[in-house]
Amino acid sequence: MKSIFSRQFILPCIATIGLGILGIWASVSAEPQTPHKFTKVENPGEFKLEGKGEPSVLNQKEELPGERAIIGSDDRIPMTSRDYPWSAIGKIEGVGADGGGYSCTGTLIAEDVVLTNAHCVVNPETRKVSQAIAFEPNLVNGVVKSKNDVAYATDVHYGTDFKNGDLVDYANDWAILKLNKAIGKKYGYLGWKSLPSSRLVGDTKRFSLVGYSGDFPNPKKKGYETLTAGESMTAGVHLQCSILRHQNNLLYHNCDTNHGASGGAIISNINGKYYIFALHSGSNEVNGLLLNRAVEMSRLDEWLQGN
Repeated sequence: MKSIFSRQFILPCIATIGLGILGIWASVSAEPQTPHKFTKVENPGEFKLEGKGEPSVLNQKEELPGERAIIGSDDRIPMTSRDYPWSAIGKIEGVGADGGGYSCTGTLIAEDVVLTNAHCVVNPETRKVSQAIAFEPNLVNGVVKSKNDVAYATDVHYGTDFKNGDLVDYANDWAILKLNKAIGKKYGYLGWKSLPSSRLVGDTKRFSLVGYSGDFPNPKKKGYETLTAGESMTAGVHLQCSILRHQNNLLYHNCDTNHGASGGAIISNINGKYYIFALHSGSNEVNGLLLNRAVEMSRLDEWLQGN
């Protein structure tokens, strides 16, 4: 199975990019200069998931503009589209408990709710919760449609706090963020589906993964010269990839990705409606092979139904 992960990213797949990332808090003039802090909530009703797993209805366009570019074995292309469903995906920028900056990927699943990884909220090694999290919807070349659309987490729920300290925790490596503004009215949101692994696994090439990887796009590469904002400032999307294995309550896929893409949605469509079928979480070794893993969407459903 193809993977572009290096072994140093086997567990948390967060891109730590230093204090420079904190500039987002000061760059958005409509927001306070200090980051929004958030609290953990246990009641799913606090998140008001209007669609109950169904996507919003916007003008949908299935094709990404531009030519397909292949760099070696890397099948990602820049996600430069401002159209739905790509508009519902954005970059997460956080301030960790230690004050350092990091980034992940998130997807709107309601007008003011974002789905991402738990390890984008809680540091798996220290088990400390981040101080603040911002969501930049549909970030392309470092730019959102409007600075006023940058939203901040006010409440969160995460599926695990990594208390076991091993791979078992990553079966629940999901989190949902309540935002301080309903930007999904403008950008739309995706639904999600919990399907048995028997319906997901196979070399079907019917999924896509979108993520703000820390190694992509490189503006020095041919065809990417206009993406001058640099790496992790435009998402990469791997079209037509597959979920190939289900093992130990985790899904394993061959979608190209790298650190910073944590929390990226593995999506497909049913009758023209876009759904999240799994949540990219990182990579780990399975029988000596380094594989990309994902969280089953049934984990989110279990929490919603259980509460």
